[in-house]
Amino acid sequence: MARSKQAGVRREQADGVIREWPIESIDLEANGISRVDGKVCFVRGALPGERVLAQIVRSKASYDVAQTLEVLQESSQRVTPACPHYGVCGGCTMQHLTPQAQLAIKQRALEDQLWHLGRVKAETLLRPIAGPAWGYRFRARLSVRYVVKKGRVLVGFHEKHSSYVAEMQDCKVLEPKVARLIMPLRLLMEGLSIRNCMPQIEVAVGQTPAQPSMASETVVALVFRILEAPSAQDEEALQAFAREHDVEIWYQPKGPETIYLFCDREGRADVTGQTSRLGYALPEFGVYMPFRPTDFTQVNHGINTVMVGRSVRLLDPQPSDRVADLFCGLGNFTLPLATRAAQVVGIEGSPILSERARQAAAHNGLADKTRFVTQNLFELSTAQWQALGPFDRVLIDPPREGALALAKVLAEDPVKPRRLVYVSCNPATLARDAGILCHEGGWVLRSTGAVNMFPHTSHVESISVFEPAPV
Repeated sequence: MARSKQAGVRREQADGVIREWPIESIDLEANGISRVDGKVCFVRGALPGERVLAQIVRSKASYDVAQTLEVLQESSQRVTPACPHYGVCGGCTMQHLTPQAQLAIKQRALEDQLWHLGRVKAETLLRPIAGPAWGYRFRARLSVRYVVKKGRVLVGFHEKHSSYVAEMQDCKVLEPKVARLIMPLRLLMEGLSIRNCMPQIEVAVGQTPAQPSMASETVVALVFRILEAPSAQDEEALQAFAREHDVEIWYQPKGPETIYLFCDREGRADVTGQTSRLGYALPEFGVYMPFRPTDFTQVNHGINTVMVGRSVRLLDPQPSDRVADLFCGLGNFTLPLATRAAQVVGIEGSPILSERARQAAAHNGLADKTRFVTQNLFELSTAQWQALGPFDRVLIDPPREGALALAKVLAEDPVKPRRLVYVSCNPATLARDAGILCHEGGWVLRSTGAVNMFPHTSHVESISVFEPAPV
């Protein structure tokens, strides 16, 4: 078929319209944005400044979605994806873009959301936090699918825009030891009698504590979601797998709270009373954080180490300060803050996590400088907040839902902390909360910056610093 050099020339095919598109910009999902004949089209796989041949795969009244078939004029920011499964596997969306350009998109998305949703601009932009682009994922949920027609099992992430599990032999973003387990896991699952009753494997990677005479070891834990009890032969195979690949194997018969250690890294199944050897270190603060495989910890341990250090420095707790760490989880920020402040109160909605944080504080010799409170921060009232305080400084690290109730309380409370650091994993809810703090509460957004916790994906983490406006 002859190729037109003029954008806007349509070519009809039975499976959709094919045309050339001039790409003007890019969205957070790394779709190129084009406007032709007054209509917006999101072009998958296209970059700003390019001209591509693309086929419309979805048409709505206000926009189209197209898939790039051929790049006619290539951007200097385009790179060859490192993963052979890119484009099929839905785990990554930005591998065709340089890491520097990915980070620039995320920083711009952060600024745009703050302005368009919150009508807030930061006085200063923080230098973005970035790290290795490959082998960074220390946590993952791998789907498992027994394909009856093929007589085999697939293990990996879902295909892009699909519920099917991608055909994977490797993964460039998983921690390398885990990536090497994909094919052995497929073979293991194919030999199990309950291969059709184990839909998910949760992966967690950590380190043992470093000892004076030895370095830390990498620990891999695999949590098998089991819908039916394994047979004796199944369990023998799982124990042999644990020994061969040096992994802990856990079972999860129902919710995350039901997990238990089936066998250790030597394949020993008699592990009553034993716990995982998973953990991670925050060397700047002399802190070691033990965790269980299904506990929430950051996916990217390297970036988390940098993010915690910067957040503590930005909050700048003084030796006499009383600090609040809200949505504290296991104490990822609480314990480092406790090495700098007089007292840190960690507040968390889950009593299980509150207790685990309390244990971590004791493990690190920080029990006397920390206090942990179980409180539903999504329904926090001003009276409840005032009963916890006052605080000199506050750190917030909410889930994707943000901290709406807390933002309203902080806006209303006349006694304001001297500084607030907000660690966000969703720029939209950050912008909403920032608008409340600044427009209703008299706070000022001093600085903000992106954190590339998930390279090659659209996920945007960030750190923002707020202070009360001068009187």
